[in-house]
Parts: sequence; structure tokens; C-alpha cells
Amino acid sequence: QVQLVESGGGSVQAGGSLRLSCVKSGVTAISSYCMGWFRQAPGKEREQVASINSEGTTNYADSVKGRFTVSRDNAKKTVYLQMNSLKPEDTAMYYCALSGKWWCNGLRELDFSGWGQGTQVTVSS
Repeated sequence: QVQLVESGGGSVQAGGSLRLSCVKSGVTAISSYCMGWFRQAPGKEREQVASINSEGTTNYADSVKGRFTVSRDNAKKTVYLQMNSLKPEDTAMYYCALSGKWWCNGLRELDFSGWGQGTQVTVSS
């Protein structure tokens, strides 16, 4: 069973930055897999905001392009989400998840697993 633990959330003012981390427990490495960051705001559906495949190729939702950066440290089994120029509309619970595929393009939320408890990000205006 995949277990991922997110951390790094908090409360910031608009324009601020946060760096989220997602650590995978257990002996299985993450290096061969697509990793995704998702978020869910109150009353809204969960949406994917960023992903990174096993080769390091990244994809972003239009709403976060140019502001968020996803990266991975396979040796630490950790994926990061650097969030800059935060906006109130970025307020949400943020989750990371792992896909059993090395590529990310075309993957749906159902293709991901290992959902953790998430980490709350609150951006005030």
C-alpha cells in the first residue's frame, strides 16, 4: 500500500510563498513513477495542479503556470511543490499522489493512489 505524507502548508498573505513536501514511506522508490499534486477547495472538486514524470518532465494547470514549480528528489523519495505569488484562490487542501505509470500525460485522478491526509494552504488577501 502506497503511503504518502504531505507537509509544508500554512497561512500566508497574497503574494507570499510556500514549499510543500510529499514523502513516500516504505522501501519502494518513487523514481519510476509519475507524481502528482492535487488540491481541493471547500465546495469544489479536487483538481490536479502539477505533475512530474519519471524523467522529470513537468505539467501544470493553467491557473498555476509560472507560479508553481514541482520537483522531485528520488533519493529522498520526496516530491516538492514550490508555490510563489500565492493568491486567495489558491486556498485549498493540497494532496500528492503516485501513479503506477512513468508518464503523466493523459492520466486521470483515478490513475493515482496513495492519497495522504493533505496539507492545508490558506492565502489571505
